[in-house]
Amino acid sequence: MNEDLTTLAIILGIIHSGIRLATPYIYAAVGETFSQRSGVLNLGVDGIMLMGAFFGFYTVFETGSPVLGLLAAAAVGALMGLILCVVSITFQAEQGISGIGLYMFGLGMSSLLFKTLIGSVEGVQGFPILRFCMGGFCLADLPIVGELFFEYNIMTYGAYALVPLSWYLLNRTTWGLKVRAVGQNPEAADSVGVNVNRVRYAAVTIGGTLAGIAGASLSISLLNIFQENMTNGLGFIAVALVYFGSWRPVGVLLGALLFSTVNALQLWVQVLGLNIPSDVAVMMPYLLTIIALALPFRRALQPRALTKPFARGEN
Repeated sequence: MNEDLTTLAIILGIIHSGIRLATPYIYAAVGETFSQRSGVLNLGVDGIMLMGAFFGFYTVFETGSPVLGLLAAAAVGALMGLILCVVSITFQAEQGISGIGLYMFGLGMSSLLFKTLIGSVEGVQGFPILRFCMGGFCLADLPIVGELFFEYNIMTYGAYALVPLSWYLLNRTTWGLKVRAVGQNPEAADSVGVNVNRVRYAAVTIGGTLAGIAGASLSISLLNIFQENMTNGLGFIAVALVYFGSWRPVGVLLGALLFSTVNALQLWVQVLGLNIPSDVAVMMPYLLTIIALALPFRRALQPRALTKPFARGEN
């Protein structure tokens, strides 16, 4: 195939794919932003996503309802977030190790449940594409803007709506102030009556819920299938995007769009058969992430109490 990569149709296709593929990254990374802003690093995001993807898919497989699938994914994500809270906050286990343990649990359990309850790759009817039609006219049919803005499903629109909502929660509410306070200086927050552990429990549970939803966005929104280890490390990229976005929802959104667009570009490179080695194309988005994380100024912006356990009475 010799299509020119600069043609309008291909450029629109890459941008459309990038916007669509950013969906799970946004859910997972915004959720991890809440967790990290409270001072808790959750490296189990990928495992939570896998469990959310499975339970969301299996619920749709059994009931035919994507809404029930989404609720099931959110519930299992919240439960796994609570498990991490007990281990990392209450028992003060090392956060990195407990997160990796949660990831391994999610990876193994989702694989076991898939083999036991389904056995082979099946398809389901997930959330439909919204074309915004009225009287026979669809906004999705508009040239250029139709494809870019009006041809996604509700989970993709929900991901982008989540960004301003999370910004508002973190920066314009009392609860958001408490989250930021316990992430920066939990001792000072405790001294003015803030229950540090309760705030961290809430933030990490929200993060787990959004990670479960991120998994469901793969299995009942983007792909409409479930297979073993279908996230393929996406959860770890989401954790990296929090650093890339400087612990801010808008920064996370820009990082997710950049990463997903580069990922879409490498997919188009392979589809178009351009003279670029496929291994190089696959490496492109991950290489971009490594370069971004190497920038030293971002590390100075991280919450000062990140990964540090808190116990009342300790200095």
